[in-house]
Amino acid sequence: MIRVANINDLGGVLHLYKELRPLDPNLDSDFAKEKWAEIINGPQTHIIVAEIDGELASTCALGLNKSIANGARPFGIIEHVVTLHKFRRQGLSKKVLEFAISLAWENNCCKVMLLSGAQLIGAHSVYESVGFKGDIEKGFVIKP
Repeated sequence: MIRVANINDLGGVLHLYKELRPLDPNLDSDFAKEKWAEIINGPQTHIIVAEIDGELASTCALGLNKSIANGARPFGIIEHVVTLHKFRRQGLSKKVLEFAISLAWENNCCKVMLLSGAQLIGAHSVYESVGFKGDIEKGFVIKP
């Protein structure tokens, strides 16, 4: 089942993110619950999940960013695309991405952007399979 995450999905999403970013620090439980509630209850971030037999198997995050450009239409950013290792090669990343893209279009986004590690060639083919083009714009990142 592909759906938008709910308040009860925190543990499953944190498990997915641990697979994506194993060196991230563990969050204090109360802090994690507070931040998760802000995300789930806010209108600008949607966490999409694929659930198999009660376990979250795949996810991506869609951020909706307001804009005064493009007729004041928002733009979407997809981040944190991950599928648990044991569920890979089943098309789940593609399904959560398609769901997120549809949600962006339902919210009148003028475009959806996604950044990916330059070395993740396998992931790039998944992104291209749902319509992303790697040669339209160039992404840049700065980290503290």
